[in-house]
Amino acid sequence: MALTSFWLTLALWLVSSHAAGTHTFLSKIQQGVGLTYVSDSGVCETTPGVHQVSGYVELETNMNMWFWFFEARNNAGTAPFTLWFNGGPGCSSMIGLFQENGPCHVNPDNATTVINPYSWNNISNIIYIDQPIGTGFSYGDDTVNSTWTAAPQVWKAIQILFESGEFSQYQSREIILATESYGGHYGPEFVTYFDQQNALIQNGTIKGVPVVVSALMINNGWIDPLIQYKSYIDFATYAPGYGQLQPNATLQQISNYYYQSGGCKDQQQACYDAADNSSSSNICGNIDNPEGSCQRIFSLVVQGYDPYDLRQNESALFPSEYYSAYLQNTTTQKLIGANTTYNECANGPYYKILVTGDDARTLLPELANLVNSKRKVLIWAGDTDIIVNWIGVQQAVLSMNWYGQARLQNTPLVNMTINGKVAAQYVNVDNFTFARVYEAGHEVPAFQPAAAFEIFRQVVAGEQLHSVGVAAVSSGTPPKLWAQVLLYQSVSVVSLILMFL
Repeated sequence: MALTSFWLTLALWLVSSHAAGTHTFLSKIQQGVGLTYVSDSGVCETTPGVHQVSGYVELETNMNMWFWFFEARNNAGTAPFTLWFNGGPGCSSMIGLFQENGPCHVNPDNATTVINPYSWNNISNIIYIDQPIGTGFSYGDDTVNSTWTAAPQVWKAIQILFESGEFSQYQSREIILATESYGGHYGPEFVTYFDQQNALIQNGTIKGVPVVVSALMINNGWIDPLIQYKSYIDFATYAPGYGQLQPNATLQQISNYYYQSGGCKDQQQACYDAADNSSSSNICGNIDNPEGSCQRIFSLVVQGYDPYDLRQNESALFPSEYYSAYLQNTTTQKLIGANTTYNECANGPYYKILVTGDDARTLLPELANLVNSKRKVLIWAGDTDIIVNWIGVQQAVLSMNWYGQARLQNTPLVNMTINGKVAAQYVNVDNFTFARVYEAGHEVPAFQPAAAFEIFRQVVAGEQLHSVGVAAVSSGTPPKLWAQVLLYQSVSVVSLILMFL
């Protein structure tokens, strides 16, 4: 009892000291907006000397968008600035932070953390953003009902961040936008919107800070539903390396739901034909009817499997959900400056976006325009994911209308080896790369952290994807490894406190 009281007292002291260190910033350009954040909470990133910031961008009254930023462990003063968004829609980017490529993972006790040696902040400053409002730790009024209405809010958040003294130094950095899953919608539209705003800034129409994205990364992205629904037939018939997923009778049902008159294919085509006319929301929104052909296809394809990893069943235990309990801990929340409970995948934002048929629309034209702009674009996918399987992703990019389409269609995939082991297959055409990552599910960095980090490193370096003899992390990156090894075998004071509460 005495020991518990000691830890509780120490925890409360730490919480109060961090609360006293809460910072605020009020924009001088946009009235009534700003930041509220905590610096160096000691949560998750425990590498000595590495700065972190977590808190809220106050977009408007009662519109608070959560972010968590980590400085690069190496060369932070010159490293790029990476924006990370998870998908959903309505799923938190804390998934990416804790399950995939962030500085730490949470242990099975739900209370302590272990450092991630393959964290992407080894080589890049990185910010994880929960959007739209209502996602993760974000809270307040959610006005987003589409990818197209989400983009202006994200732009506004970045403008406020870059105006602040805390983040102004990153205005001139190389900017990478990395996303996954519904990021197949978010990524192309966000970068397209940023480009449009940059042009308005350049011609003097609006004031602001240009946000020039030099590289776009999308893994297992939902880009073109017409093509990707059809891919469920192909993938269930034969998932390369894993075989037939469903019996012949089920495969016939799946095919019927897609090809029958008024079926999934016809519904999707009607959505595409409706484009942006006044009836498009009803036409496209009907595709998400749980009893409709498209949703029946998905249900049949994944039955008996974890939709995110065909090697597991519906009771999949990986990636673990330990981090979610960790973020539900009120002490953790106070330390990082979170003002609400954590909601990993929120129903509110999800249904607001789906009711307009947003997920039934294609982002392939926007993606093609970005590839034609000659910026680096990587579309990659784990090969054990079913829900956004790599066959469908590949078929989508092969259908993309851009200057390198014929070369892409006629160039075979080649092996990418890391330390002599085949980790992926890829094809490069100028600034565009498609890659299939072996033995990886929906969240590629969670399943294959070393391969994902090496792929990210090559994007950061501006290289075309290629094989390497020795992966970057194993060859001495990061140089602060001595500190990380010590921390890998221990836990932070904050984590110990959480364990005893």
